[in-house]
Amino acid sequence: MTDPRLLAPLLAALLLAGCATGPAYRPPDAPGAAAFKEPPPGWIAAAPADALDRGPWWTLFDDPTLDQLAQRVQVSNQNIAAAAAAYEQARALVREQRAALFPSVSLDGGASRSGGGSGSSSTSRGTRYQVSLGASWEPDVWGRLRGSISAAGARAQASAADLASARLAATGELAADYLNLRETDAEAALLRDTIAAYERSAQIAQNRYAAGIAPKSDVLQAQTQLANARAELAGLERQRAQLEHAIAVLVGEAPANFSLAPATWTGAAVPAVPVGVPSALLQRRPDIAAAERNVAAANAQIGIARAGYFPSFSLSASDGSSASRLADLFSASTMAWSLGLSLMQTVFDAGATGARVAQAKAAWEQAVAQYRQTVLVALQDVEDQLTAARVLEQQQALKRQASEAAGQAEAQMINRYRAGQVSYSEVVSAQVSAWSARRALVQATAARQTAAVALIQALGGGWHAPAP
Repeated sequence: MTDPRLLAPLLAALLLAGCATGPAYRPPDAPGAAAFKEPPPGWIAAAPADALDRGPWWTLFDDPTLDQLAQRVQVSNQNIAAAAAAYEQARALVREQRAALFPSVSLDGGASRSGGGSGSSSTSRGTRYQVSLGASWEPDVWGRLRGSISAAGARAQASAADLASARLAATGELAADYLNLRETDAEAALLRDTIAAYERSAQIAQNRYAAGIAPKSDVLQAQTQLANARAELAGLERQRAQLEHAIAVLVGEAPANFSLAPATWTGAAVPAVPVGVPSALLQRRPDIAAAERNVAAANAQIGIARAGYFPSFSLSASDGSSASRLADLFSASTMAWSLGLSLMQTVFDAGATGARVAQAKAAWEQAVAQYRQTVLVALQDVEDQLTAARVLEQQQALKRQASEAAGQAEAQMINRYRAGQVSYSEVVSAQVSAWSARRALVQATAARQTAAVALIQALGGGWHAPAP
């Protein structure tokens, strides 16, 4: 048995020698620019603020139904639930890794009965009781355990960012689907008004044909136009049903149990990027935060791999007793204890440890490249959506002018047909142009709203969060 007085100096030396073998972590440099290429006037830069609360950004669209659905998504969406469970799993792994820093203690006890035939001696028969208390501890001399904790902590933070990404993706998808559904409602309402106008025109053509002042072809053209419009309305109803089903899944309900009543939609609420929005919101994107935390985890893995070059130490202690009578089990004469130190060093592994270190370094380089690529894609995403917001605003104004002009041309052409000045083909052409212009205006307005959703997502969430 080892004298504990000899182990004390060695144990102190091991504790003082504790140092991490991994490289000090420094966040990788990210590609960037002094300013966005497509900024609105007054766009300014600021410091990163990933930890800021993004707030209920969907309220910017001023739609109570959308607000209620977004709250349901936060609670019932299954992708968010899965990401939340993954985050809890990552946090539990951190606790498991931390537990390795402390000694493990075990308690063991038992009783046995032995005996034999009639020729057996009395000493070979009887009951034996045993109890023992053991402990073992592996000092983290080379930082392997602390590296594992650091890696697990970074992965847990990456998992938290993944959870934020899931929330942002689900609410963004909900907002886009909901706005598209309301656009479909607006198109359907517009098409119903158009069908009513087509029915009136068809009646005019029928009356003129009955009076002998218009050919049968006018009636046939009117009927063809009316049937095509009704068929297009059926297609819009199908499109609306599919959007409603998608929203049901996002809020965690079976499509058969979910419905949204049609509502009047004007598309007036198109939130613009406010002057002075900090470019720090780009750094608040959860996918960028997750990529950076993956780099930190890969950096810690290098230290874990390097620890394989050094010996591992283990301290163990035990105290136990064995007696033939239960009353003697805890007497001093039956107690026995031990204290030991073990050391293990790999002498030859044919370069396996070096290969593991090389793997860890390559994994770190891969994580850095992925992080930089994530930043580049995020910059592209923001630039794309800033361009879309600017161009779609201009397009909406131009399409409004086109819709007003097409409506006036339609009214004039119908009046001229009643006076017998033009053929019905010209009426049909004017009506189709008017319908197309009105529909294009609705689509342009909806495109501005969905582009605003995409811009908010590109910026990592709402921009009206409190200051740090």
